[in-house]
Amino acid sequence: MSVAELKERHVTATETVNALRERLTQRRQLLLDTDVSTYARNHGKTAISFSPTDLVCCRTLQGHTGKVYSLDWTQERNRIVSASQDGRFIVWNALTSQKTHATKLPCAYVMTCAFSRSGQSVACGGLDSACSIFNLNSQVDRDGNIPPSRVLTGHKGYVSCCQFVPDQEFHLITSSGDQTCGLWDVTTGQRISVFGGEFPSGHTSDVLSVSVNTSNSNMFVSGSCDATARVWDTRIASRPVRTYYGHTGDVNTVKFFPDGQRFGTGSDDGTCRLFDMKTGHQLQIYSQQYGENDDIPCVKSIAFSISGRLLFAGYSNGDCYVWDTLLAEVVLNLGSLQNSHEGTISCLGLSSDGSALCTGSYDKKLKIWAFGGHREVV
Repeated sequence: MSVAELKERHVTATETVNALRERLTQRRQLLLDTDVSTYARNHGKTAISFSPTDLVCCRTLQGHTGKVYSLDWTQERNRIVSASQDGRFIVWNALTSQKTHATKLPCAYVMTCAFSRSGQSVACGGLDSACSIFNLNSQVDRDGNIPPSRVLTGHKGYVSCCQFVPDQEFHLITSSGDQTCGLWDVTTGQRISVFGGEFPSGHTSDVLSVSVNTSNSNMFVSGSCDATARVWDTRIASRPVRTYYGHTGDVNTVKFFPDGQRFGTGSDDGTCRLFDMKTGHQLQIYSQQYGENDDIPCVKSIAFSISGRLLFAGYSNGDCYVWDTLLAEVVLNLGSLQNSHEGTISCLGLSSDGSALCTGSYDKKLKIWAFGGHREVV
């Protein structure tokens, strides 16, 4: 078979797949007679009224010399770890803005970082296809850096995201550009399971994000450049529990809803979406209206408030929307405030008690935002 014939068959197959996908979308729309916001409005619900004084920037953390790509809070809510394009991770005291640790990483381009449950260890990964574990109680070397206590190797592509399993101090989940996710034992350095890859039901492109279900730590969700999210059970690596469709661009970020029964996604298509785990249905789309010739900003990171009523979303244009998840309305844009970031909002996260939001940006800074009001809905 000639190259031309192969290309023709590929084009025909692509058109068939796209047609089937459109038919599936139309069929789903027929089955879904409402969404969350329509239902809420029909039952008299109104959006939360937020003012710029209800979420105030109380601290700016400066120290990175490159774009900030990732951050994480400790459980005791007083420390934050951040990872940057400058090849370092920094641990900050969130109450004083002081650095408690600053370590140069084996890989100059770091993409992700995470605290262990105890807050005594930090995991970092990046373009070296490895995930390094650092014990913060270890002695520093003569350059002032903490040497890694363990390096997890096995991925064949960059490590895009990592998260410790909430109730298991020594288990870590990673996602990678090699189209797989991995479950690791950080004490031995062994990879326990691989999700995807050689299995045909796995992701078909780079995996960009993972989120572990705090209500059931055997379950996690992954988002990928194949425009899908997939929920996995760590006890069954051969296939995902379910695959979720709807996005038309890379799924950059995923996060479980507080009740563990739903999860949110953010994508290059400019939308955030809320999915129901059990039914597989898309419950809501969170998106702004843009003109035909407008550049649509990508969603880079999301987080839910503890109650689930608010969804925080960081965008490539520097906006950081606070969405009312019930009404699908933007109640505040942190990007419009006077002391906002000056670049892409690449990462964000809420403290464990929900009292503060931290955002990280391509402007090399992190900002901590404190809630001045609406604590009852946060």
